Amino acid sequence: MEAFLQKFQHLKIQLEEIKSATSDFDNINVIGKGGFGKVYKGVITHYQGQSMVAFKRLDRNYGQGDPEFLKEILMLSRYAHENIISLLGFCNEDGEKILVYEHASNGSLDRQLNSTTLTWRQRLKICVSAARGLSYLHDPKDTHQRVIHRDIKSSNILLDENWNAKVSDLGLSKIGPANQKHTFLVSNVVGTFGYIDPLYMETCSLTKESDVYSFGVVLFEVLCGRLCFEKDDDRFQSLVRKWKQCYKEKKLDEIIFQDLKEHMNMKSLEVFSDIAYRCLLESREQRPKMSYVVEELENALWCQEVYEEVEPPMDYEKISKSAVPPLIYKSEEELKGLLSKGILVNGGKTWFWLNKNGEHCEMISMAECLIPIDRLALPKIPYYGQNKSRFAVEYCATFCSKFKTNVRTQFLSPHITYKVNLVFSLGDTKKDNEYLGFTYILTGETEPWVSYYAAIREDGWLIAELFHFTSESRNVDLEIRFECLNAIAVEGIEFQPLERLEDEVLEDEEVDMETDTYWEQKLPKDYKKTVKLSKDKVQWTTKKELYSILCKGFPINDGEEVYL
Repeated sequence: MEAFLQKFQHLKIQLEEIKSATSDFDNINVIGKGGFGKVYKGVITHYQGQSMVAFKRLDRNYGQGDPEFLKEILMLSRYAHENIISLLGFCNEDGEKILVYEHASNGSLDRQLNSTTLTWRQRLKICVSAARGLSYLHDPKDTHQRVIHRDIKSSNILLDENWNAKVSDLGLSKIGPANQKHTFLVSNVVGTFGYIDPLYMETCSLTKESDVYSFGVVLFEVLCGRLCFEKDDDRFQSLVRKWKQCYKEKKLDEIIFQDLKEHMNMKSLEVFSDIAYRCLLESREQRPKMSYVVEELENALWCQEVYEEVEPPMDYEKISKSAVPPLIYKSEEELKGLLSKGILVNGGKTWFWLNKNGEHCEMISMAECLIPIDRLALPKIPYYGQNKSRFAVEYCATFCSKFKTNVRTQFLSPHITYKVNLVFSLGDTKKDNEYLGFTYILTGETEPWVSYYAAIREDGWLIAELFHFTSESRNVDLEIRFECLNAIAVEGIEFQPLERLEDEVLEDEEVDMETDTYWEQKLPKDYKKTVKLSKDKVQWTTKKELYSILCKGFPINDGEEVYL
């Protein structure tokens, strides 16, 4: 051991100095404990200067010993990164083995999980910085060796005064070659209950994907505001299976930490929960690389930052006061329940509601946004047909054949992809379920679009999907010109978030979903030819979105057929 430590003499700190800094290891200076022993704080002079530090004192009763002590010195001396805790010194005197680290003033992540003051944005920043640290260990740029941590958990992620995360406790880590797609190491199973990769436990075969699994558990802890296990009748029960099930069944609302929900951007949540779940997949081949985890967490953080900077949170109480009639409720939960059913605002001209994901939906009365073009367009004529309108009587529907709409939204959720629908009826006839074709064109475009197919809403109104767009803010201005063969009764223009396509990937499938590759495999071989046959100008930005459109179907061959 002495020969090994000779290489690190610049890190050596005298025991008497440590005793003086900790008041002879007084319990008043204890800031934590773990598998190595108790951790104390104190001010000391080290090779970088003088500062507050953390002293980790080996206690063999906790299960670790000389190998972990030496491994920590070796690893932290060799692998330096802003998101890896820094080793400032060590002591090996009189049977004492003490490691000296930079002090993380906000403690370990496990102690902050249920903090009501730690915002979703702050949590995302913590996850991003922790992921960067682990990604560096898995793929260090200046060495041909990668480090597998083996004990990733929230208590081993420390937080400095700026809430930057630092991966710590490398005493159990293993080193393997980094020039292979998969580095397999046969190892005795070590780690912490709830975080250990099930495949590692079953086979004793260790890979970097074992760390990815453990990090996925940490991500869910951050989302749920609690540790990944609970004690039941003196036994510890893992919550990971329940969390995975809630994700697959789209019931995240049941497990998300309550204090996060109000100011959480739904797109940010979608990206975050998706990558967290993929880290926990049973197949190692399906688990993402840590570099990709970093990218996705950065995307989730970006969505949240843009959401907070562009738009303050929606004031639902203020909206309720402008409702027609004003809403009566006793709690925030009751208010959101009323909003999920829909309310009239803007003097009865706009119908506003929340969907199951908490995203904003909006429909604007045609009588409010109509611009007549010819004599067949008769604005503000009440419609008393077989379908009851959601709007006040004076705004309930308008009969028209050629018309323009000048629509300005007020309540859209920023950075959500919306579909724009025309909600209408064919009048008092019994033809509401029949096929109908009409043309429409957006201001600024030269080619008209053609809509041949309309779905029937539960209340009997027809819905024709016009196009998709991603909102940048709550307020969007649109001008659309329509031309129908006959006058139709139009209720309004509707904005609904595009439904997310269900993840159809089985856990034992080996697919790459980081690009459009997977979704292109799901498309029919002749999809390019089929899209060209469309008369309603099918538009899409990703293969995933195109697959969703094809599943719904669209008219081809001048509307004589519907492709499904």
